[in-house]
Amino acid sequence: MRRDDATSTTTTPTVKCLVWDLDNTLWQGTLLEDGEVRIRPGLRETIAELDTRGILQSVASKNDHDHAWEKLEQLGIAEYFVLPRIGWGPKSASVRDIADRLNFAMNTMAFIDDQPVERAEVTHVLPEVRVYDAEHAPDLTARPEFTPATVTVDSRRRRSMYQASFRRDAQRAEFTGPDADFLRSLDIRMRIDRATPQQLSRVEELTLRTSQMNATGVHYSEDDLRALIDDPGHEVLVVTLTDRFGPYGAVGVVLLQRCPGTWRIKLLATSCRVVSLGAGAAILRWLTDQAYRGQVHLNADFRATERNRMMEVAYRFAGFTDDSCPCQNALERTGGISPLHLVPALQPAADTLHLEAPDLGRP
Repeated sequence: MRRDDATSTTTTPTVKCLVWDLDNTLWQGTLLEDGEVRIRPGLRETIAELDTRGILQSVASKNDHDHAWEKLEQLGIAEYFVLPRIGWGPKSASVRDIADRLNFAMNTMAFIDDQPVERAEVTHVLPEVRVYDAEHAPDLTARPEFTPATVTVDSRRRRSMYQASFRRDAQRAEFTGPDADFLRSLDIRMRIDRATPQQLSRVEELTLRTSQMNATGVHYSEDDLRALIDDPGHEVLVVTLTDRFGPYGAVGVVLLQRCPGTWRIKLLATSCRVVSLGAGAAILRWLTDQAYRGQVHLNADFRATERNRMMEVAYRFAGFTDDSCPCQNALERTGGISPLHLVPALQPAADTLHLEAPDLGRP
């Protein structure tokens, strides 16, 4: 069934990042006292399995940074941890900083530690974070909150994509020229393709995970999307990106309905990770150009939510207005969705990325 943010039953979200303590949690012993420590039995497999499921992992540990990180490297597991926080500050501050850097809501974060006082400190400061006793570490993969409904190709490489994004951000911080020049230096390659059945789980995931850049807040199930792929009156389009740092994976989805005299954008959703690259603007520019060539108007569904103001700005910047038009007469809308309208004009190609896309005038 299609699910609507405004009416769906609230459920506990899947954990997106687990933050590990080290001493007597990830490994046996206290590094500064015992010197030699060993990873706890079964945790190497737990870490690898969570990584395969697309759950990011980090560290919040009161330790000497260089010593602790060297030990993680010796144990062969350092590569699994993003944005580690190893020092002497409060662990709640470390968890908060990791969540902020990842742009994750607190209710998608989890923390595990052997010390009751550390768990209590995190719970007191960050009550939405799920907190676990270290004795439960071997059982985490059996818990529903650590079991995503689907595991896609992009899920399995989520850690490497985030690590590439950190390297990209570091380069951006060092770059002294205009933003457009930096984007050109990335050699960004965007592909827009008609979705295949094999991609539908990732497309569904995008509609579920994306809220800031979802134009309606409406989510479509894999079954809904599969039916639309087979409907000649609809296009289900998936957007992927790559640059010189590596792939971003699938970062956008467009659901387009063909109507007499108009194309209706029923859904446009993009990952927040690619907002700064101008991905949403590039997609709208391409859709506008395709509609111009097809001699049809564009109508876009939009419904304001608590988080999608940026998507409305993207539509307005692309020229969409509240103006009514006879082409809207045949469009049925429910659930507070408002029509945005555009009479398309020929669009120049984006100059900060390379785009490969189908001709929507052809099957």
